[in-house]
Amino acid sequence: MNIQTLPKVTAGLLAISLYVALISRLGHNIEALQPYFISWYVDEGLLEVRQGQVWRLVSPIFIHFGLMHLAFNLIMTWQLGELLERRFGPARFSGLVLVLAISSNLAQFYTTGPAFGGLSGVLYGLFGYFWIASKLNPYFGYQINPGAVKMLLIWFVLCWFDFFGLLGNIQVANMAHTGGLVTGMALAYLGSLKGRSRPGAG
Repeated sequence: MNIQTLPKVTAGLLAISLYVALISRLGHNIEALQPYFISWYVDEGLLEVRQGQVWRLVSPIFIHFGLMHLAFNLIMTWQLGELLERRFGPARFSGLVLVLAISSNLAQFYTTGPAFGGLSGVLYGLFGYFWIASKLNPYFGYQINPGAVKMLLIWFVLCWFDFFGLLGNIQVANMAHTGGLVTGMALAYLGSLKGRSRPGAG
């Protein structure tokens, strides 16, 4: 992979995430993250969004807490984003990312409140799309490694239940993962219905 040839939307996701990580000192400067949280209030619903700050429905994806959180999400964004953006083009890929960001952020907000962040909801959505499209759409053109499917699903379950206590006190945005995954799979399924009837769809 060559960062100089990375598609522009994927490169933008990486660049903004790195910028937010820098200004927030990897999530330690909460005040610097104020414009990026879906809301600054716990009990006011989506107050800022209702007042016109609609970017907050998306911006939590750029918040990361710690180096490992940032590194894992950037690597996976690079890998999945590059493939899907080259497959769909920047406009359609941007639309997919926006839908996944909004659905995963809302799922997390309405279950735990506004204190969350990370690209992993979008990543699970991209993974879900990739996984289902590669199975159902004969014109999709890519196959996902079965080992990668197992790894991501095992991590998904581990984050939900943490059977062995491996996550310690780490707070994981499980509903963002779930909302993104379900949305991505559903979009891929709907796309596959069209893809079976004409090349290039999906």
